[in-house]
Amino acid sequence: MSQTVRGVIARRKSEPVEVVEVVVPDPGPGEAVVKVQACGVCHTDFHYQQGGIGDDYPYLLGHEAAGVVESVGEGVTDLAPGDFVILNWRAVCGECRACKKGKPWYCFATHNATQKMTLTDGTELEPALGIGAFIEKTLVAAGQCTKVDPSARPAAAGLLGCGVMAGFGAAVNTGGVTRGDSVAVIGCGGVGMAAIAGSLLAGATTIIAIDVDDAKLERARSFGATHTINSRELDPVEGMRGFTDGNGPDVVVDAVGRPETWKQGFFGRDLAGVLVLVGVPTPEMTVEVPLAEVFGHGGALKSSWYGDCLPERDFPMLVDLYQQGRFPLDDFVSEEIGLESVEQAFETMKSGKVLRSVVVLDGAGA
Repeated sequence: MSQTVRGVIARRKSEPVEVVEVVVPDPGPGEAVVKVQACGVCHTDFHYQQGGIGDDYPYLLGHEAAGVVESVGEGVTDLAPGDFVILNWRAVCGECRACKKGKPWYCFATHNATQKMTLTDGTELEPALGIGAFIEKTLVAAGQCTKVDPSARPAAAGLLGCGVMAGFGAAVNTGGVTRGDSVAVIGCGGVGMAAIAGSLLAGATTIIAIDVDDAKLERARSFGATHTINSRELDPVEGMRGFTDGNGPDVVVDAVGRPETWKQGFFGRDLAGVLVLVGVPTPEMTVEVPLAEVFGHGGALKSSWYGDCLPERDFPMLVDLYQQGRFPLDDFVSEEIGLESVEQAFETMKSGKVLRSVVVLDGAGA
């Protein structure tokens, strides 16, 4: 039988979110119902509310989540009730050309649950990134559930479901940061901090944090930055070169996603250096650079989708490193809140004073 639980929706563009009753159907073939324990408040959810992603209202918000599998549908063999999982929004198909080439992190046919969750009047909800996790229980495709160490703190582990994985993966998976590298990270929000922490874990010896906020730059040092640049006060290109013997970093991660920050990374990197774009630009943004500069710099210009992660490979590994005290997931959790506080969390997020507000349900916090 279906269940009725509380969830947070964006009913119309730019209107405040609402806590409403949501009908969650029993899982069908290939699906699972997950009891959500914690879900981070990500900028992507705010973009859904503001109409920056689509117009398929009402949206069921939330996607950066961890919880416990409650039930599974027909044909699901690798999940069972009671499994502790992190939800991911790129369940790979295993059949497309990317998967068959052995590069499933580029899967071109990722999938979500087939059934829809609804309001009590039958109105279908569009789940954010195919998850919808600002809710007590959610319906997802079984492939969106990644089993990890059940002793991990849900409020921290769930953050791997989006922002932390995106930043870590941009540096390590896409950028290929390795021992002895120099790295610059432009933008010190949650994604940027994860790129800094990932670079430190991978063995980078020079890690340059770039932002316009001194408080964020100071915080970046706690995640592993060896140098900081306030780009309101110092030209970032000059600064990057100044901290790398005049050469520029081996890898630059643009966690902002604006033309000016991308160009800073393009011109600031070393010859044959790598520039990784993980900050999400808006559709109207364009970049113009001389083709001779592209040729002359060499290296690689990359974009990073979800940190080019493979959840079944990366989530358990990062949870294990977290449990060993080697990856600071707890430090990304700025505050724990209830479902009723999501709208306020959006305002707090815009102020830049938090890395993540985390919605915690069923006593799954500290």
